[in-house]
Amino acid sequence: MTETPVVTWTTESPGVMVVTMDRPPANALGIPLLDGLHAAIDAAEQAGDVKVMVITSARDGFFAAGADIKHMSTIDADSFLAYGDKMRAVNDRLAASPWLSVAAVDGLALGGGLELAMACTMRVAGPRARLGLPEVKLGLIPGAGGTQRLTQLVGRGRALDIMLTARQVGAEEALQIGLVDRLTDEDVVKAALELAGELVTSSLPAQLAVVRTVDAAFAMPLAEGIAYERDQEQGLFEDGEAAEGIAAFVAKRPPRFA
Repeated sequence: MTETPVVTWTTESPGVMVVTMDRPPANALGIPLLDGLHAAIDAAEQAGDVKVMVITSARDGFFAAGADIKHMSTIDADSFLAYGDKMRAVNDRLAASPWLSVAAVDGLALGGGLELAMACTMRVAGPRARLGLPEVKLGLIPGAGGTQRLTQLVGRGRALDIMLTARQVGAEEALQIGLVDRLTDEDVVKAALELAGELVTSSLPAQLAVVRTVDAAFAMPLAEGIAYERDQEQGLFEDGEAAEGIAAFVAKRPPRFA
């Protein structure tokens, strides 16, 4: 009998791919789910026309509950390292992908689940969202980018508060501190797709350049960051979609970006 895939993906509209996690009971990020996420990223790369990827869950009350603790309890140190590398690889591929990504979170996003959401370009939360990195309760630290991405998003003090106490952050607080970007009282996937609809109307090369330059602000001194920004803008003017955007503005018509 063929097993039901725990990760599926569909093209919701031109340029928008929806990736859905569905591993009962709580989307624990075990090997099957990680392999499924890698496959979804592979599919998006092969399609070549994805501008926004929306990642969501079919498990009511859960985005992803974190690493597969049962799996971790059965493996040795070498296997633990390999498991962590597979999880890190998903997040790193997602963060570096040639498209934008939106996590649609309504329910628990804990540990590796929050790390996955933070690897996305943006996050949309529903009212039931609860986010946290409780690894210290297991004698571990967030090891799939959590200590780095959380600190970039909310700052050192708030990141330490969340990780050292292992507490869960509610949707309202998550919005206030910048852990999520939008909060909706409606269906979270609908809200994420509405955001995706906004994003696909602009130039993807320009949007990716925005992400790169914003990230550079954390990695470079100000003078170097401004120089990098200059180079990114010049590259868009010479080789990007700026010619179409400028021509469309002058002609008072919508731009026809690729």
